[in-house]
Amino acid sequence: MSKDQVVKTSNIKIRVGLNEEKIPVQLHWEADDDMGSPGPKECKAMILALFDEETKDTLRMDLWTKDMQVVEMDRFFFQTLRAMADTYYKATQNAQMATAMQQFVQYFGEKTEIIPKDS
Repeated sequence: MSKDQVVKTSNIKIRVGLNEEKIPVQLHWEADDDMGSPGPKECKAMILALFDEETKDTLRMDLWTKDMQVVEMDRFFFQTLRAMADTYYKATQNAQMATAMQQFVQYFGEKTEIIPKDS
């Protein structure tokens, strides 16, 4: 059997509840059991990025609920940026660029007061 042969599929579901102005007021996500979701989970924000193989463009869907606080958005972005830098390094082994990205994440965290400033 080839390592590229699909032997199983999993589903990820995202449900967006909109108010009368079509502004998200509820976000729920759910994944098949083997993907770690114990059932529908509520969240306040999501960033979904997909790379289109044909056009070489990144397609994005950024959603957050109307009650998401700025301090929560700061933390969400800090954690997302940190994870993106880690993923970039794992995928490319480009330590120089990954380090530069982590330095920005540190700066962002300090400026938004998510983390204490380095002395």
